[in-house]
Amino acid sequence: MEPDAAARAAIVATHDPALASNPHLAAWRERMAAIGHAAPLARPLLRSGRLTRAAGLVLEAVGIRMPVGAGALIELPPGNPLKMAEAEVVGFQGDRLFLMPTTEVAGLLPGARVFPLEVAPVDDPHAGQKRLPVGFGMLGRVVDSAGRPLDGLGPLNSQADASLHGTPINPLLRDPIHAPLDVGVRAINALLTVGRGQRMGLFAGSGVGKSVLLGMMARYTSADVIVVGLIGERGREVKEFIEQILGQEGIKRSVVVAAPADVTPLMRLQGAAYATTLAEFFRDQGCNVLLIMDSLTRYAMAQREIALAIGEPPATKGYPPSVFAKLPALVERTGNGPKGGGSITAFYTVLTEGDDQQDPIADSARAILDGHVVLSRTLAESGHYPAIDIEASISRAMAALVTDQQFEEVRKFKQTLSRYQRNRDLIAVGAYAPGRDAQIDRAIAMYPRLEMFLQQKMLERADYATSIAQLSALFSNAQGQHA
Repeated sequence: MEPDAAARAAIVATHDPALASNPHLAAWRERMAAIGHAAPLARPLLRSGRLTRAAGLVLEAVGIRMPVGAGALIELPPGNPLKMAEAEVVGFQGDRLFLMPTTEVAGLLPGARVFPLEVAPVDDPHAGQKRLPVGFGMLGRVVDSAGRPLDGLGPLNSQADASLHGTPINPLLRDPIHAPLDVGVRAINALLTVGRGQRMGLFAGSGVGKSVLLGMMARYTSADVIVVGLIGERGREVKEFIEQILGQEGIKRSVVVAAPADVTPLMRLQGAAYATTLAEFFRDQGCNVLLIMDSLTRYAMAQREIALAIGEPPATKGYPPSVFAKLPALVERTGNGPKGGGSITAFYTVLTEGDDQQDPIADSARAILDGHVVLSRTLAESGHYPAIDIEASISRAMAALVTDQQFEEVRKFKQTLSRYQRNRDLIAVGAYAPGRDAQIDRAIAMYPRLEMFLQQKMLERADYATSIAQLSALFSNAQGQHA
């Protein structure tokens, strides 16, 4: 006999037969039978806590346990257009949870109830992880940090979702960078050759043509899919980038994630993570992906706002240590996948405040990226576009991508350009007399052609093969004239 059956039998055996005729017991049994059908309809009790403090960007709650990164719903007072506000757990201290809202919380009252956003089964391996839509049906769409459409084209045609945290790739399993990538920009193709799967930084101050250069690469780069993350930029620039810079042809093979400057810092962080998650999905499907993130500095600033709000002490020029831990964690998710799979070639813009190349974020980004392209304000002000400072820029993977001949031509190009720039003031005021130095004479003669080689119109495409041929012709013509 089964244990449950034995227990029931024992209860029946010891039951007092006199109770069977008890009218009160019979009445209670009738009442329980009458309301038994309502039991499945009863709503389960919800765990909830209470708000105890709201200061600046951070809310504090007690009476509930939730993991860091989990979502929460906060009760708003009657009459508010939204019944609930959404927030995310960003830290805790003792029994106090630190929450940061992701939606509007105007009208929030002290003691408002706090509920978990969703309760996942304890055996779910993805419990507590936020998951957003991904898939090829999102190509041509513009979404916000939460995966909601912004383009008015209806619901997303997405059949899958993915965690924002991603799955780390064993560095020994990554395919090395061995194939050059055509980005359609002559100066980068020939002098700063980028490999498929490389992570490059675009260092620039404000107003030096950064967005235009990004748009050129988005239109002309030979990639299967383009993922654009516009993080912390002005709302006006989002529409301009999509309509004027990316264009109709570029948007067809692109997904744009927009988290402009007026959203909460938490949503700006999530926008960068979501753009990277989308790029990872396409890479895992075997696609060669171009990820453009504008900008990495706004991502770091969003993390700084959150960290300072929950009490983390600043370390370097106002940036807490968590900022410098978040940057490599985000960047290392891109790059090549396992051999035979897809790749993510990433371009991150880095804003250099006051054109200071020693800004802590610029310095940290330079250390974790595979190269950097520096845009010069001096060149931009002189009408030189794209305003790439070749002397200050470098591609760390270039030596493994180009031939010995091209590498030597690049070295000659930089030496000749540098020699002219160092003596530019003497040449301009007439203090240098021709014939005193053969190398300077050669630099003066070649400079107009070097300058012309570096310039390119916004709607002009310079493919990789043509760029290399023009670089070779530049020095072969110079040698012929010198002879």
